Amino acid sequence: MKVKGDNVKRILVLACSLLVLSGAALAETKIAVVDVARAIFSTEVAKQRQDELQSASEFATQQAKYDSLAADMKALQKEVEGKAMTLSQEQGAEYQKKMEYLRADLELVSRKLQAEIKDLQNRIMQELQPKALEAVKELVTEEKIMLLLQREAVISATPDMDLTSKLIDRLNKKTQ
Repeated sequence: MKVKGDNVKRILVLACSLLVLSGAALAETKIAVVDVARAIFSTEVAKQRQDELQSASEFATQQAKYDSLAADMKALQKEVEGKAMTLSQEQGAEYQKKMEYLRADLELVSRKLQAEIKDLQNRIMQELQPKALEAVKELVTEEKIMLLLQREAVISATPDMDLTSKLIDRLNKKTQ
């Protein structure tokens, strides 16, 4: 019986030792998070490309058209609200038709603007993603990171665990 008790004690001591050792190993594991997309779009190069798009005549024209259509729609809505009690059915139908035309035009211009923005985002990603991945590898090595997670996949992380600002700085240096 005594031998059995000694074996149980040994197993317990061994299990406790393993827990302590694994806790120490876990404490040495450095975990960090990064938002690569935010880092890429926060670089000076990306901001410059965005400014170039917004100042391009085609984009500026489309943006002005969108703003004008939105203002026309709002004005028409106010007009209808003001005359709602006195409108005949025909007049109401005519306003409804105008509103639908404006809404369709607004949606078309909006889709054009969104397509331009999406195209710009794709071009920025293609241009900067290789440099971003290289910079991430460098940061992982320098910071001795054992586990790097995408920021979007993490519910909670302390600010000192987030490498995004360091990645932005590094990308700005790489793209100068």
